Amino acid sequence: MSVIINKVRTKDDLKKFIRFGIDLYEGNEYFVPPLIYDERATLDRSKNPAFDHCDANYFLAYRDDEIVGRIGVIINHKANERWNERNARFGFVDFIDDNEVVDALFGAAESWARSRGMEKMHGPLGFTDLDHEGMLVEGFDQMGTLSAIYNYPYYVDHMERMGYVKDQDWLEFLITIPKEMPERFLRASEIVKKRSGLDVKHLQSKKEVYPYARDIFKLINHAYKDLYGYVELTDRQIDYYVDMYIPMLRLEFLTLVIRQEDNKLVGVGIGLPSIAKALQKARGRFVPTGWYHLYKALKGKSTNVLDLLMVAVDPEYQGKGLNALMFNEFIPAANRLGFEYAESNPELEANSKVHSMWNGLETKQHKRRRAFIKNL
Repeated sequence: MSVIINKVRTKDDLKKFIRFGIDLYEGNEYFVPPLIYDERATLDRSKNPAFDHCDANYFLAYRDDEIVGRIGVIINHKANERWNERNARFGFVDFIDDNEVVDALFGAAESWARSRGMEKMHGPLGFTDLDHEGMLVEGFDQMGTLSAIYNYPYYVDHMERMGYVKDQDWLEFLITIPKEMPERFLRASEIVKKRSGLDVKHLQSKKEVYPYARDIFKLINHAYKDLYGYVELTDRQIDYYVDMYIPMLRLEFLTLVIRQEDNKLVGVGIGLPSIAKALQKARGRFVPTGWYHLYKALKGKSTNVLDLLMVAVDPEYQGKGLNALMFNEFIPAANRLGFEYAESNPELEANSKVHSMWNGLETKQHKRRRAFIKNL
């Protein structure tokens, strides 16, 4: 049977679009499904403030009335203006191992982008840098994470077959948490405090986080503004992410570095107990029992892995040892709560400043993911 491509037009279509990205991995021990509720909010034009400056369309591939693939295509006008490009992004892409299906899916996405004057297609990327990005090209035998894509190895073969080439790579590291605080971090931490007039702000409740919440995302904007593909979050997007992420935080793994003279936030580190296995048990659903698995995981009762979700440092203080202040908080807390490993968020391959944070620690680069690009 030939492949038929349909646009996602209704709520039911969107539900099928999201569900296919989970069902395709049925029985795969490494895939970590997203929460359907969160995925729907990201893709819904009425809920995601990124649509203030983005256009998007979603396509489903059918064969004999069965869904066999999906793809989203996004034009982020703010990103194109920032980077002086005419690019479309593809993302939320999954498909069976079939040339006809893949060619039809990407053909529809590329045609839509071309009809709107776009010159290149790149991805996988989302609406913002906080969405999933980068196709897995190494580490297919490693557990996925909350913040990153898992995909089958055959995806990469199809990308190369269609003429897509490497644009950027991200690396991920598995870090063994030392049983004792390394002496060099203790010394460096004290030096940074004295020389730079910095200190760590200790918070006792989630309520105390909210006065800093918007500043956290403003700092992320400032620290990441020159990184590949990054587009600064708008005020509406910041409010959206504050509501989404602040309730999930564990205060033991939220480190705020403050300049003492004016209480300015100059560094932030955010970690979270891995909820990968909990998301697998939930199978994308918060109810009836998904909430329980997630609650246990966030309390750190079902994992020995800590996800290092984000580190952002004001450019004025980059390379001045703020990582020592953060490790001085993270490592004792991780040991106290029984964590043995930490997993880094994807880091751009060329971002040596970030990679250097792990110097002196036992690390293994265990995953690599890629953004592909193609002229239209």
